[in-house]
Amino acid sequence: MNKKLILAIALISVSRITFALDTCPDILNITFKPLSSEQSVNLCDEYTGKVLLIVNTASKCGYTYQYEGLEDLYSRLHEKGFAVLGFPSNDFAGQEPGSEEQIKDFCRLTYGVKFPMFEKTSVAEGNPNPLYKKLHAATGDYPEWNFHKYLIDRQGNIVGSFPSKLEPNDPRIINAINKYL
Repeated sequence: MNKKLILAIALISVSRITFALDTCPDILNITFKPLSSEQSVNLCDEYTGKVLLIVNTASKCGYTYQYEGLEDLYSRLHEKGFAVLGFPSNDFAGQEPGSEEQIKDFCRLTYGVKFPMFEKTSVAEGNPNPLYKKLHAATGDYPEWNFHKYLIDRQGNIVGSFPSKLEPNDPRIINAINKYL
């Protein structure tokens, strides 16, 4: 290859990287470790341009059965650019007491969870992680219990906040997701 062609390819590559960095929505410009992993990932790298349902989870909660509905949504819609992101939290009545490895095994073995799960974290008012601070700033809502759901559109706008009691297969959630897919 000649030097001009190599330089042109390099410039195009740098332009794509710069464009990708510039298009990362602020809500996703945050780093978490996948559940039971040592390697951190920036949410922009995997989820920019996707419709997301962000959920704080717990293994010993009356709403734990919602893992099944969340996994169903994920498996049916992920090919269309949708993802569920789970954030285990022990903030509410100590309902997520296990280690990350225990949580991962429970989710996989009990509910067949394949949607992305991230490190155990705090989500409640008082000491939320940076993502949940951003979610609160945009909606005015902190989770009041496990399985609170936030919907984010492809541009990174928070377009929905759903209380724990609203199940993943509720028409209000399904219709909102479909609106942004």
